[in-house]
Amino acid sequence: MTAIDRRAATLLALLAPLAVGEARAQTPKPAPMAPPANHAMPSDMGRGDGVRWMGDEEIAMLMYPGMTVMDLIGPQSMFGSMMGAKVRLVAKTLDPVTSDAGVTIIPHATFETCPRDLTVLFAPGGTAGTLAAAQDTATLAFMADRGARAKYVTSVCSGSLILGAAGLLKGYRATSHWSCRDALAGFGAIPTDARVVHDRNRVTGAGVTSGLDFGLAMVAELRDRTYAECCQLVSEYDPHPPFNAGSLATAPPEVKKPMVELLAEFTKKAEALARRS
Repeated sequence: MTAIDRRAATLLALLAPLAVGEARAQTPKPAPMAPPANHAMPSDMGRGDGVRWMGDEEIAMLMYPGMTVMDLIGPQSMFGSMMGAKVRLVAKTLDPVTSDAGVTIIPHATFETCPRDLTVLFAPGGTAGTLAAAQDTATLAFMADRGARAKYVTSVCSGSLILGAAGLLKGYRATSHWSCRDALAGFGAIPTDARVVHDRNRVTGAGVTSGLDFGLAMVAELRDRTYAECCQLVSEYDPHPPFNAGSLATAPPEVKKPMVELLAEFTKKAEALARRS
């Protein structure tokens, strides 16, 4: 069992009593080519309270070298709390994938073994790794193919560049990290400054930590608000940041200036990528 699976199992174990009180649990066998099935499933889950506790969503989360791990893990921690959902981490091969911060994760499936019909297709962001993924033929072919049929096509942070490069954002409102949000216009998208942007079946999150907001919004969309609020409470997601520098609108000049300069080259490359699409 991976660390990701252990976290999902812990969240599920905490969520289950909220639905039914005391109930006898049983552990199902894993489906073929699925991530380990460690969900504790009380036998009378979901009766009589109106909340859709159980589901059968098929969720594929793209991974690639150089991704930002929080872009992936924030949403995954919320998706992983949905009892009955199958959440697959998908990459070109089953080789371990190392993030831009050096965290290494093992995929569950490849582009070939990932189910063809998905409830949610998701792309995380990054910087150099994201630009490489957004120009990789196999990655774009996978995203375009699964995105054409997925019920929801989604991303967090600069992962929206991958959606755009795969032709999945044309005519849609979308957001991204502030450093590359405007570049989305080059893909035919409508750049939108918001934490989470929901336009028809496209749902995009802004930079990095907005993945938690995105994840909760998706749980509410896929199940209902009560389930999402249970996830929020179990996660104790009640942020009170020590500083007020989390956006371009609030960051002081001495913070904003060096960060804009630091990411200026990435911004240029993202805009060039969009122009070529």
